[in-house]
Parts: sequence; C-alpha cells; structure tokens
Amino acid sequence: MQSFCGIEPAVAPASFQGVLRRYQEEALGWFDFLRQFGYGGCLADDMGLGKTVQVLAMLEKRRLLRLYETRQAAERPDATVLSAEDGGGLVKQSLVVAPRSIIFNWRKEAARFTPGLRVLDHTGLTRKTRGDHFENYDLVLTTYGTLRRDAVAFRDIEFDYVILDEAQSIKNAETSSAKAVRLLKARHRLALSGTPIENHLSELWSLFEFLNPGLLGSASVFKRMAADTNAASPETRALLAQVLKPFILRRTKALVAPELPQKTEQVVYCEMDKTQTKLYNELRDHYRQSLLKQLDEQGIQKSKMHILEALLRLRQAACHPGLLDPKWKNGASAKTEFLLPQLAEILEEGHKALIFSQFTSFLSIVKKQLDDNGHRYLYLDGKTKNREQLVRAFQEEEEAPLFLISLRAGGLGLNLTAAEYVYILDPWWNPAVEAQAIDRTHRIGQTEKVFAYRLITRETVEERVLELQQSKRDLFASLIKEDAGLIRSLNREDLEILLS
Repeated sequence: MQSFCGIEPAVAPASFQGVLRRYQEEALGWFDFLRQFGYGGCLADDMGLGKTVQVLAMLEKRRLLRLYETRQAAERPDATVLSAEDGGGLVKQSLVVAPRSIIFNWRKEAARFTPGLRVLDHTGLTRKTRGDHFENYDLVLTTYGTLRRDAVAFRDIEFDYVILDEAQSIKNAETSSAKAVRLLKARHRLALSGTPIENHLSELWSLFEFLNPGLLGSASVFKRMAADTNAASPETRALLAQVLKPFILRRTKALVAPELPQKTEQVVYCEMDKTQTKLYNELRDHYRQSLLKQLDEQGIQKSKMHILEALLRLRQAACHPGLLDPKWKNGASAKTEFLLPQLAEILEEGHKALIFSQFTSFLSIVKKQLDDNGHRYLYLDGKTKNREQLVRAFQEEEEAPLFLISLRAGGLGLNLTAAEYVYILDPWWNPAVEAQAIDRTHRIGQTEKVFAYRLITRETVEERVLELQQSKRDLFASLIKEDAGLIRSLNREDLEILLS
C-alpha cells in the first residue's frame, strides 16, 4: 500500500551537465510523485523558466536506471529484472512529441545538458517509418504531424515516458493529433505548456484525457461544466481548480526567478495620416453596413466567415495599406513611421531587437524599407528551414542585430536573449501568443532589461480588440492563467464595438 508523505525536491544526477535551480529540483520531485502514484501531469511554468531542461534532467535519471537494469540483466540472464521504481519490466525509450519548429531546440538542449542520451530525430523524409529501431535510443523526438502519418509505427510500441511539448497543440479533442497521442502506449505521461488553456475551458478535457484518461469524465459532461465556468460560476471554478491542483505545476517568473531583469511592456498608439485614415474608414463603413445587415437576416453563426474576413481586412488596413493593395506597399503607414526611426536608434546604440507580425506580407514591407535604409536583419517565417543557424547567428554575431519573425512561426521554442527590444506590430486575438513572443528574450539567460512594445493604430479595430480583451481577461485567472479567447465568444454587441 502506497502512502503520501509530501513532495520533496530531487537533485539531478551527476552526469547532468548543468546546475538546476531550486524550483527545477522541486519539479523533479513532482515528477517522482506522479510516477510513484501512476498519474500524468502538466508542467505549466511561465515561458522561459526551462521546462525542457527540467524534463531532460528527469530523462537522464531514467537513462541511468535503464543502463543499470540492462547490466543487471546481462549479468543474470536467467533472472527476471524488474524496474526498481516501476515494478513492470525494464525501463524503455521515451518519446517527445513537439511542433516541428522546436525539434532542433530539443536536440540542442539534449546535446548540451544530457550528452549521454542517445537521441533519435524521427522527422523528415529520411526517417525510417518502422519503429523497431526505437529501442536503440533513449529518447525519440517527433512532431505531431509525423506522429499522425506514422501511426502504424507507433501503435504497438510501449514507451517509458510520452511527453507532449507545447501540449496546447491537442486542445481540440476531435483533431487527428489529439486522437493520435491518446493512442500512444506509455507507462508515464507528461505535458509541457505555458498556456494549457488558450481559448476556453473545455480544452482541458483533451489534455487530461491524454494525461489521466477518465479523470474529467466524458467530454459531453465536462463540456457542460465548462459552459458553467464560462458563465463565471465561482463554485465551479474553485471545484475544478481543486481537482486539477495535484496534476498541474505552474510557477511564474516573478515567483521563482526574481533575478531576471525587469521587463517593461508598453502599448504605443500610432496615428494614421489622412490617406490611411480615409482608406480605413471607407473599408470600415462598408463592412459595418453589410455585416450588420447580414447578421439581422442570417444570424451570427451563418455569418462567421464574413465576420472573420471583415476583421482580417480591417486589421490589415490598420497595419499598412499595402496589405490590401500592392500599389501602396512602397508607401508609409502609421506603424512603419513609428517603427523605422526606433530601429535606427536601437542600431546606433548597439542593441538588438525582435520584430514580430502575424502578417508575412507586412514583414516583407518592413524588410524592403530596412533594405532601403541599409539596415541588416535576419528573417524567419513558417517556410524557413535553417532556424537553428539563424538563432545562432542572432545570438552570437553582431552582423544582424534585427530579427524579423512571423508571430506564429517564431513565437515558440526560440531562445533569443541577445535582444533587449521586442516590437509586436499587430495584436493577436489571444494575448498569450504575444506573451510567448516577448518571452523569446525575457527568459533564463537574459541579463539586460527587456523593453516590449505593442503597436496599436488609433481609432481602428486594433484599439477595440484591446478593449474587448480587457473585458474578458479574468475568465481563467482563478484556475490557471489569465487568457482571452476572443473569436469564439463574439456576439453582435462585440461586433458593433469592433466596427465602430
């Protein structure tokens, strides 16, 4: 019979090539607790606190145990050797599933902190589609997409640990990725995510159905309870928080890394000139008239695609007219008029900066203007193949002090502590995505103050987005993390505000 005497910190093995902080040792102890009692858990630390490093320290301990058991089995071939911790056979290889963009980060961190781990990169066209060679490695790295395509190879393999990085990737329980990870066989399960809830509470069901199947009941029952929570029921939120508390470990930077330099975030309001104002107002008036009429006739559900198109066009118009019509791409906008002098000053003072936008077409306009001014930069979007080389060049070299990055492609898995300035050129519906981008530089290893600027064009839909985000921001604060998923909860009144 097992007994619980509290969770104690655990130290990394001597073969681990690094020094863990106290809070990271506490995570190792929490991993031991989960393993002892047969539960899965979500490590939900703030971005930049080293979730990958904490897991690697645990995997190094498992590697040493596997090595010990293998030697015992070789010395006593007629005896049955069971894991001292698991009681269920020899320790096997572990699996990490991650977005494609951060596989290289796992390889890099493993080589640095746990060089003894035999790591297999199971991605790309040259991979072996069969999985019978996995046992020759301690850690297998793959992507959510590869996992879906190689489902047959993974189906019959039992892993020691299955670890989902950026686990919000399976937030929708009906997607192929969510179904594929639930089919994996593992003795132990972990999820890593700084934002386990991105839009609405029902996303937790998919995550916990992977970690601890059945813990939150059926999807339909939990969906009804989540709806109650979205209706701001304090009792339901408190109950759910109590249930999940043992299985979610979350620490903030302010709590465990007070030595991190100060981060200053500022919203910068940019004023449009007469030309951009005229274009924006004409577009806004057109969509306001057509959309509100369609809403009255067909309802909000049947108008969803038209709503999204209208909001997209208005957001583009707030960024730069060239996003709507190429004939304007060589002109200026309120944001580029603010940004370019700022970057010139940063370069003159010898600093580095990150520039994020969700629109690669906007980044292209910025690139052209930087070229015209003779400024050097690096560029990364979803099509970039040499991410690792770009990161190394930005971190270690002085030749490219500016890094232009697509928000969706570069908001995860990049360590860019060489930058002191961050510019978010356009607001995302979900503020957590913006926070992830800023935390590419405000993380362990940063020694300088970080200044982050969100550029908002005044009297546009962007200003209204900020207002709506603020009005909905407390939805999940009492559970795990403040967040706001705006699109899913839009109503007619919200739309009128956005189009005002």
